[in-house]
Amino acid sequence: MQKMPEKQACTKLHYEVTAADLPLSCPTIDMRVWDAHPRVYLPIEETGHVVCPYCEAEFTLRVHEE
Repeated sequence: MQKMPEKQACTKLHYEVTAADLPLSCPTIDMRVWDAHPRVYLPIEETGHVVCPYCEAEFTLRVHEE
């Protein structure tokens, strides 16, 4: 099995996440953590949008329309 490269953590970027990614944390589980800020859980469920208080990364909750 080939290991996927990890994303750099704590960069000011915009990420789209889905319900499968909840509970949402920054850095996310696919980001390397050796150069990251402390993991913080972000309450995105109510508004659908949240900004990390440490690195200002923006997260938007993508809702699938049926």
